[in-house]
Amino acid sequence: MPLIAIFVIALTGGTNGWQHLLVNVLPRSGAQTLLLLLMTGAFTTITGVTTAWLVTMFDFPFRRLLSFALVLPLAIPSYLAAYAFGEFLDFAGPVQSGLRALLGYQTIRDYWFPDIRSLGGAVLVLGSVLYPYIYLSTRAAFGLQGRFAADAARTLGVGPLRLFLSVQLPMARPAIIIGLALVMMETLNDIGAVEYLGVHTLTFTIYETWLNRGNLAGATQIAACLVLIVGALIVIERRARRRQRFAAGKATAMHQRSARVKLSPARGWLATLLCALPFLSGFAIPVLVLGSYALKRLNGLADPKLLKALLHSLEVSLPVAVITLFGGFLLAYAQRERPSWPPRFAVRVGSLGYGIPGTVLAIGVLLPLAGLDNAVDGIMRSHLGISTGLLLSGTAFAIIYAHSVRFMTLAEGTVDAGFQKLSPHLDMASRTLGRTRLQTLVGVLLPNIRPAAITASLLVFIESLKELPATIMLRPFNFNTLSTMVYESASRSRVQDAALPALVIIAAGLVPVILVSHSLDSDA
Repeated sequence: MPLIAIFVIALTGGTNGWQHLLVNVLPRSGAQTLLLLLMTGAFTTITGVTTAWLVTMFDFPFRRLLSFALVLPLAIPSYLAAYAFGEFLDFAGPVQSGLRALLGYQTIRDYWFPDIRSLGGAVLVLGSVLYPYIYLSTRAAFGLQGRFAADAARTLGVGPLRLFLSVQLPMARPAIIIGLALVMMETLNDIGAVEYLGVHTLTFTIYETWLNRGNLAGATQIAACLVLIVGALIVIERRARRRQRFAAGKATAMHQRSARVKLSPARGWLATLLCALPFLSGFAIPVLVLGSYALKRLNGLADPKLLKALLHSLEVSLPVAVITLFGGFLLAYAQRERPSWPPRFAVRVGSLGYGIPGTVLAIGVLLPLAGLDNAVDGIMRSHLGISTGLLLSGTAFAIIYAHSVRFMTLAEGTVDAGFQKLSPHLDMASRTLGRTRLQTLVGVLLPNIRPAAITASLLVFIESLKELPATIMLRPFNFNTLSTMVYESASRSRVQDAALPALVIIAAGLVPVILVSHSLDSDA
């Protein structure tokens, strides 16, 4: 429904202000978006592939610890990283203060320092927290390649670098594309970081056109264009994933892990440094900056506003976790029971929401709900003389609906992975013993997929807790969640006040990251 609503309104809406957008707004925001995508993609690809190659193929000091630490930036939402970097690299921050003290500078006119509030700053911030998408997928691909291809290349006299460029990197290309597509979708979805850093992307333009310019038709038309871009990214990602499954299947059939090459002391410490820098940039700096502010405001733990924001976050995230788990289970079970095109098509449609930026999704959710609210209110006024107001669009229901659409594919994918680990023979054996399909589901399948179901609900709960763009556009008046509380404080240049709710979000985000790292370390 949200996607249909976006295209219907975009095609039927008026063109007032469209010429202004086309001439003055879209060229700039489109160019900024393209540059941000290309530069962030290059940054995350180099960082993710290099670190994955080092921890998979070589042995060096602190390798095992760093292989876990490199995943931790996934727990940092991009908008929190932007606020932390802004404070860390600001004129009054520790870096510039230390530089002035060391070199004797007095004012900003005495020296040059790069501005974090720029396109380059946005690339640094987004790249620092998004590279784990490429690191995870590429590390898994390197692990599945086994030793046979590498050993065959070594017998021909190929060195480690040439082996990487000629053999291992081409074999891992589908995995890299999967991670890169996810990075680009997350970059398109971001609004808090790009707004704070002064980069006007298409996503931010939608937000500004709708709320600041009052041009809903123009915002919807930009949103429709952005949906087409996201659709192309999803197609690319799925084709790469299909190739990756085929490659993994071939590799697993003859899989034997290569012995890691022990590096010399000098090269080993260089590898340690190269793997430590992304962790320091993407996790340590945001946590240290926000943690130092939080320690000065521990009395704020009893702040009624913080407690109210936490309750509102739970009010949204808990129902989203339950709804998506139920919907994801239905989709996954339907594919298991009836592996035909209708269930597959339903899964494809249901998974589109994850790739749609939150600002776009907010428009597609709000307008149909507002239309329904107005229709109900009109009927009640005319027949009973009662005004019902905004029953759906004016409450947390709109946020819950948008989050459920966005994170349905996360729940479905996790539950489906649990089903795939169960042999179809389990169902057959149960049915031959006289159990019905329902009894098989309740007595055999559900107990076995309980860990996957718990993981799915946990992942969705935490992603919903961190979500900012859809929440900030759909929230009712005086309805703050932890993410919007952080956003409001940072927008007023009071990042210190945002430290406590920010640390709560980060602490919650660490849970799925640790789960992912644990699964990787089982074969590390």
